Amino acid sequence: MALQCGIVGLPNVGKSTLFNCLSNAKAQSANFPFCTIEPNVGVITVPDERLNRLAEIVHPQRIVPATVEIVDIAGLVKGASKGEGLGNKFLANIRETDAIIHVLRCFDDPNVVHVDGSVNPVRDKEIIDYELQLKDLETIESRITRVQKQAQTGGDKQAKLQYEVLKSYQEALLQGKPARTVQFETKDEQRCAHDLFLLTNKPVLYVCNVDDKSAVTGNKYVDMVREAVKEENAEILIVAAQTESEIAEFETYEERQMFLEEIGLKESGVSRLIRAAFHLLNLETYFTAGEMEVRAWTYMKGSKAPQCAGVIHTDFEKGFIRAEVIKYDDYIALGGESQCREAGKIGIEGKEYVVQDGDIMHFRFNV
Repeated sequence: MALQCGIVGLPNVGKSTLFNCLSNAKAQSANFPFCTIEPNVGVITVPDERLNRLAEIVHPQRIVPATVEIVDIAGLVKGASKGEGLGNKFLANIRETDAIIHVLRCFDDPNVVHVDGSVNPVRDKEIIDYELQLKDLETIESRITRVQKQAQTGGDKQAKLQYEVLKSYQEALLQGKPARTVQFETKDEQRCAHDLFLLTNKPVLYVCNVDDKSAVTGNKYVDMVREAVKEENAEILIVAAQTESEIAEFETYEERQMFLEEIGLKESGVSRLIRAAFHLLNLETYFTAGEMEVRAWTYMKGSKAPQCAGVIHTDFEKGFIRAEVIKYDDYIALGGESQCREAGKIGIEGKEYVVQDGDIMHFRFNV
């Protein structure tokens, strides 16, 4: 499932350093703007301890984790919506992604220049927000011009619906609010809103890039960001990108864990970020477990059994008959599929079953 999170931020906020930690794809990391010209794409495995627990029971030949794609997008400057710097390229690249990881500089370092001369993550956030909002407003007003006459003078119900949705977005954007703060009640409105593909309607995760001393508790800059985004439908994650790059240099898991314990962390910021990106994309995981492999399969939250079967192969969805489902906790507690079968813990589910995160699935189909 090729869903992508785009990493965005002003130049020199630690964006490419973080991307390198995530993917091991060495995006050029340098102390000057636009060091990442083409978007770099990393396919990143999602850490999931449940896979290891299942493998301990099944002893498969291989373990296949879920993945998520992360795109490192060129740094943005003021005026991007008007084509300044790499503005048009930046906006085109971000439009192609499904969610945004917005990296904010929350550390002081006189050796790393700031494009605006001082550290202020809220100002930095507002610069990018403003550019994205301007581009969305341009899109909205262009659409309003096209549908306004039909909506106000004709009997076109669809045009009237589009016009009302567009006006709601226009009002929010003119107030400096992102499109994602606008909520629609009916499915028709929601579908119309989705089809606009607005930049500020994408789900966003704010990553506060801090110094190593602030990796656990945060700092005054993180507090500023929390206050600034409290009314947004967004999440915040604290990561020390430079520290994460040091962690990545250790060769063994044990060495990494020792280093994390020394600085007071239970797990790396990278692991937390990958999982957060996965959930930001509204993704969940079900498992298949057998002697050949234990595998995590990715699906959109709320999907029904046939659609989840289609993730494995389209024939599974076309010829879907039923799904045999074991809850993860039952599988672990009882020690495997045969034990669950004996205990009556295998559910037989039909086409209307909504798959739950962690389900162990076996599909029956006929084509």
